Amino acid sequence: MGAAEALATTPDLLPVLKKAGVVDAGGQGLCMIFDGMMQVFKYGEIVKTDMTEAEKAEETAQFFASVAAEFDSEINFTYCTEFIVGRDPEVTTEPNELRLFLETLGDCVVVVDDEEIIKVHVHTEQPGVALTKALEFGSLLTVKIENMKEQHKKAAELNNANRAAYEAAQASKEEKETLKPVSPEEELGFVSVAAGDGLRALFEELGCAQVVSGGQTMNPSTEDIVEAVLATPAKTVFVLPNNKNIILAAEQAVPLVTDRKIIVVPTRTIPQGLSALLSFDPDASADENASAMLSAAENVATGTVTFAARDSEFGGFKIKEGDTMGMTNGKLEFVGDTPVRSVYKVAKALMNKHTSFITLIYGEGITEEEANEALRLIKNKAGDGVDINLVNGGQPVYYFILSVE
Repeated sequence: MGAAEALATTPDLLPVLKKAGVVDAGGQGLCMIFDGMMQVFKYGEIVKTDMTEAEKAEETAQFFASVAAEFDSEINFTYCTEFIVGRDPEVTTEPNELRLFLETLGDCVVVVDDEEIIKVHVHTEQPGVALTKALEFGSLLTVKIENMKEQHKKAAELNNANRAAYEAAQASKEEKETLKPVSPEEELGFVSVAAGDGLRALFEELGCAQVVSGGQTMNPSTEDIVEAVLATPAKTVFVLPNNKNIILAAEQAVPLVTDRKIIVVPTRTIPQGLSALLSFDPDASADENASAMLSAAENVATGTVTFAARDSEFGGFKIKEGDTMGMTNGKLEFVGDTPVRSVYKVAKALMNKHTSFITLIYGEGITEEEANEALRLIKNKAGDGVDINLVNGGQPVYYFILSVE
């Protein structure tokens, strides 16, 4: 009871939680652990569910479908139209007239003005008419028009893709349970964490004996990592978590394996893991390689393009469900725009005069044509002196992962 009451106060303790409309995730998880422990203490049994895996999957599918239907019913007008008008000093008509006119075209009308500009937001079926009316008050400085139904459609498709990825991960986990321990006959081996067939193949090509399925929103357990280590025929096994949330699980595996040594290289992103592997020197000692791999990981910049799972406010941005988000080294930089334009902006933000190598990894929800368009834009910006490689990673959650060195 006390834990639940404390959890309910967490939005008042951290403003970012209140803005996002959520409670502390760690606190919520701790409450669930306490509930499970209490179930054992009081009734002598672990909390169970009567649902089969197939029923869980069906319930998830129905949830996504119901959310999509509810959201579609709330879209009265297709186009989210935003623009800024530079006010003409000779126009004496008050901006309120523009607001009244826009209310006849749609809903969600917001008109804010000062002596120099008029900033407008409206949902409408006639964005052209709204812009034409705005020209009566001055010149258009910026214009942004988005098809909300199309945005929602893509978000729904990505939700379905994420569900499929989860089911694939569960299937992979079942297959992985057949992993058998092998004798540590070789000197060195590698275990990496990644999601997506393309990324799995890439890490395997770079020498990983085992690739544990996981990543953002799909964190593998310490047991998963231990099993992968024991299935790697090496006396010393390097483990690359490739996600900040998986590092602890990897480190907890170290004392659990007694017949071989585990060295965790605390890579926080996929690009860091790739860079660490590429820096491996077979002629160097394990400790020398650990130091070199960590140094290589720290020298690579990571960009990601993903989507918002819910409405929130973060980093000074007001974010709507389905919005595309561009991040540089974990920091939110851009909201809105298409995934292709977003990854181009992320690349521009990460590149500098010392950039020599870029890897562009595209995932689920991105077509080959979109990936090649992103590659073209980045190549034009980078110039001939930068080597750019395009990889079909097939990863869920992220439209694009970008490695800049």
